[in-house]
Amino acid sequence: MAAAVAAEEEVVLTEEKGHVRLITLNQPRKLNVISSTVVYLLAHNLEKWEKDEDAKLIIIKGAGRAFSAGGDLKMFYDARNSKDHCLQVVYRYYWLCYHIHTYNKPQVALVHGISMGGGASLMVPIKFSVVTEKTIFATPEASIGFHTDCSFSYILSRLPGRLGEYFALTGARLSGEELVAAGLATHFVPLDKLSELENRLVSLNSGDESAVKAAIEEFSLEVQISQESVLHKREVIDECFSKDSVEEILESFEIESMKDGNGWIVPVLKGLKRSSPTGLKITLKSIRDGRNQTLSECLKKEFRVTINILRAIISGDGIRALTIDKDNSPKWDPRTLGEVDSKKLDLVFEPFEEALELSIPENEEERWTGKYEDSVYA
Repeated sequence: MAAAVAAEEEVVLTEEKGHVRLITLNQPRKLNVISSTVVYLLAHNLEKWEKDEDAKLIIIKGAGRAFSAGGDLKMFYDARNSKDHCLQVVYRYYWLCYHIHTYNKPQVALVHGISMGGGASLMVPIKFSVVTEKTIFATPEASIGFHTDCSFSYILSRLPGRLGEYFALTGARLSGEELVAAGLATHFVPLDKLSELENRLVSLNSGDESAVKAAIEEFSLEVQISQESVLHKREVIDECFSKDSVEEILESFEIESMKDGNGWIVPVLKGLKRSSPTGLKITLKSIRDGRNQTLSECLKKEFRVTINILRAIISGDGIRALTIDKDNSPKWDPRTLGEVDSKKLDLVFEPFEEALELSIPENEEERWTGKYEDSVYA
């Protein structure tokens, strides 16, 4: 793997400026997708800087018009017949997600443009996540036969009311201002001030959280979301997305769509009906389970689900249709919600043997060393 990393090191740029460390996701033509090389380099640098006493503040950003469009789905599709490599990448990234949530030094994400799926896991859990008027967030995995992962079954399940189910099942897009209002980002800064903010943070040369927060607040604006924002539709969302099953959610949502003033539901409902029946059912169960699970438990669950989908235990054909052939004609198997086998659905969530489970560090000594390297996937 080292040779591959050396050949593609430009996909992640790093800078050391005094006590500040900067990471730039540097594949703008690919919208900064998370490839195996990117995962390796992120883990390597974050580990190094967490141990480095001279590193006080970490800043992460994306080049071009995206922060990160998420995981490289083509990589996963192509790796179906080389599952060991696929397992390693998934294992390392979920393992990294835990470390991002629990990082011991302050981090700032400067989020310009697209931030979706696994890419958003480099933004939402971070102490200071700064978004702009160009930021677009979504978790669209259910629509392609996948599931809401990279710790988002933990994050979304903790949003107010049933917003978590709504965002996970519909893949709804949120603006920068909506992200702050929903609690998925901390500050809104106009795009034309973002570079100035970055320079200000570098000039602090400090990891003092109060100083970092004060600097960001110098540039940030109060958010004002439109009356048309989905965040103002909580009453309908909470009513419909609290139902026990995907079928009941869709039925309730359809009834609401016929009422005056609910025209906004029609395109959302159309998207849900086009989505993978299996992806929707897995995602709803994962979010619901996540409400009663810790971060570690959510990541272990997501790891099991992802591996079982890649093993085609229950998966459909969404990745091929939407990212490989691009014919936008997924051949769902099964084709309808009613045909999804509940026993197979439960099987996807069953724990693995202990040696095959995702290992989460249980103490500081194991934080970066020993666990991943000794795993069967390393």
